[in-house]
Amino acid sequence: MSTSRLEAFSDGVIAIIITIMVLELHPPEGAELADLRDLTPTFLCYILSFVYLGIYWSNHHHLFQAARRVNGAILWANLHLLFWLSLFPFVTAWMGEHSFARVPTAVYGFVFLLAATAYNILQRAIVHEEGRESPFAVALGADVKGKVSVLIYLACIPIALVNQWVAVAGYILVAILWLNPDRRLRHLATDT
Repeated sequence: MSTSRLEAFSDGVIAIIITIMVLELHPPEGAELADLRDLTPTFLCYILSFVYLGIYWSNHHHLFQAARRVNGAILWANLHLLFWLSLFPFVTAWMGEHSFARVPTAVYGFVFLLAATAYNILQRAIVHEEGRESPFAVALGADVKGKVSVLIYLACIPIALVNQWVAVAGYILVAILWLNPDRRLRHLATDT
């Protein structure tokens, strides 16, 4: 099976997730610029989550432009990833509504950790289909950036319960690491 249907479906789901997140941004009661101040935590959480969704969307695109085919395991691994991404609006709203409170900030990191883990599982499913010696597997290599991201999440989740601002800084650091799309697969892509 080709990758095009999976890509189109995933693009649609990510677009819906972004739409749900923006619908959680409610205008202030007042009509003055000062009235926006109370929305600052919610808006900052939205920006961070939007950037993350953009990163996932971009890297997912590169991943499936490089993959040659899709099997059942890849379909399920992709659904697993989309499940965790679909929770982004919930944890974003919770953390924003409570101004980066400790527990919502830790749960935010937990969902992001599981999304990163799901992305890794998806990569492994593609490697299994393509073969361990395939150009795809060789291009993925050791995935140092992916492993470092998981380690940062693992550290930030308990840290959030003590100092949520250090955890938020860790989440921002992971986003910065991935702002430049993963280039390992670009030379394999069919039309990027």
